[in-house]
Amino acid sequence: MTRVRFAPSPTGHLYVSSARVALANFLHARRRKGQFLLRFDDVDRDRARPAFVESISYDLRWLGMDWDETLIQSERLDLYAKAAERLKQAGRLYPCFEGDDELRAKLDQRVKRGKSPIYDRAMLKMTAEQRAKAEANGKQPYWRFLLSPRTLEWRDLILGPRLAKLTAVSDPVLVRADGTPTQLFASVVDDIDTGITEIIRGEENANNTGVQIDLMAALGADPSRIRFAHLPALADTGRTQLGRKVGSLSVRALRGDGLDPAALATCLARIGLPGFGEPVAARDLTTDFDLTRLSPASVGFDAAQLLALNRRALAPMSFADMAERLPSGATEAFWLAVRGNLDLVNEARGWWDVVAGTIVPPVIEGERDFLTTAEALLPPEPWDESVWASWTDSLAAATGRASGEALLMPLRLALTGEEQGPPLDALLALMGRARAASRLRIAAA
Repeated sequence: MTRVRFAPSPTGHLYVSSARVALANFLHARRRKGQFLLRFDDVDRDRARPAFVESISYDLRWLGMDWDETLIQSERLDLYAKAAERLKQAGRLYPCFEGDDELRAKLDQRVKRGKSPIYDRAMLKMTAEQRAKAEANGKQPYWRFLLSPRTLEWRDLILGPRLAKLTAVSDPVLVRADGTPTQLFASVVDDIDTGITEIIRGEENANNTGVQIDLMAALGADPSRIRFAHLPALADTGRTQLGRKVGSLSVRALRGDGLDPAALATCLARIGLPGFGEPVAARDLTTDFDLTRLSPASVGFDAAQLLALNRRALAPMSFADMAERLPSGATEAFWLAVRGNLDLVNEARGWWDVVAGTIVPPVIEGERDFLTTAEALLPPEPWDESVWASWTDSLAAATGRASGEALLMPLRLALTGEEQGPPLDALLALMGRARAASRLRIAAA
């Protein structure tokens, strides 16, 4: 059975790049009727926070994902300790006592001598007496994994053929001096223990793959039973319209801006694929999702495309679905008037000010006579959506301006302060005669 995992570190909120990784795992598992595990890699005690566990879980559910099991690494420390002991007994985990300053000095010297900047394995030569003396002086060892002297080859499901020469890599630290495992070590132990079949993650983790394969083998697992897939990094397209760079776009912030989960899920699932189609819920994206179809090259995150998807997602929404997300007092008539012209739900706030609040339109140069006439011809109330047509017909006849931009643009600017937006027949009926007259006078001043 296919078993995949999304393994965030709960050190912050869920960002777009990580949400894309989570969605890839979810869709891959659901398409194959497999299992999707959520694992929180919280062994970094200084940075991990329970609040971020809740935040990330909430964001994943909001995006439309569910999972079959939740794992918390801090609750599995005994498992890692037993794995570390096996490696020690096999001679693959050795103690080290150098501090950060000493290690930096060693690397600097290696570089000056024209050698590669990797760990020199000096601690392998330490005798039992030397170790005992170091510990008697209060030093606690951290533990490094002795890498095999071999070159590994495998095929990444997205990036294609890959190679890792382990002799060119420093032996990684697996256990810290306080006895806690590093994330690298805990992750490999968990992947073996939970029977993960594919590791789908971001390309920034690709360089660790060779080390992880060697570690899996040392722990008695068959690395060939686990396949790797690395999603290329997201790049800004230069057309970002969301106020933040793609690397700092959090799902939480986008939700707060009024983004629909179907729009974001569709955008993230189809990055690197031709066409975006219509926004659909995450669970309905499984049919077309295939890791092998994704481009191995870095792909652009197009915020304009995301906003277009969101506009299409919002357009058919009913007032009942949206009432709690709209400004206080907003009516069904208002929502029906504006819903086809919003990129984000938060934009409704501005249009509610247009129809029910106070805005100051710009003074429109050269249009004083036209706007004065427009105010004089405003029909008496009560108004409905038919008032726009009767008013503009009268205004066209009085001024000689045929319907079109010359007639409509000054009116839109005066009434809304914007050059484009929802249909004016609906907006005019909602804003009322007094508000419309006041804005026409200001624009004509």
